[in-house]
Amino acid sequence: MAVTATLQTAQTKAIGKLPPLVGRRNACAAAGVPQANWYRRNRQSPTPARPVTPRKPRPAALSRAERDRIRAMLNERFADAAPATAYFTLLDEGTYLASESTMYQILREHGEGGPDRRVEPPILPLAWLNPGNFNQAILRSNVVE
Repeated sequence: MAVTATLQTAQTKAIGKLPPLVGRRNACAAAGVPQANWYRRNRQSPTPARPVTPRKPRPAALSRAERDRIRAMLNERFADAAPATAYFTLLDEGTYLASESTMYQILREHGEGGPDRRVEPPILPLAWLNPGNFNQAILRSNVVE
């Protein structure tokens, strides 16, 4: 590790002193350093920023109104079904609104997608339905066996 640091220091000193005599290109060649590497390490200006180019809209992309219509249909008619079920049901009826993946994407944009869209009441243990057994169920669940 120390040898590498010593070598780089010697190369930097040589490249610093030789250019007035032989030029920067020949000084880099004599020191064994690629010229581009020397300029990159000794850059005087800040690193140039990459321009941010906005993404072009796809020509076949659905409009906002179409996406809202699909979302409303998924939330009203197919509220208890997965988008895959809605997709194939609509195909059976002869209607194509969007692909299955687009339906999932629309729901995901609004935080409505997930592994299971169905809203079901939580399943309570039978002991909770009888008030007399409620305390016993709590006591049994707290006992470590």
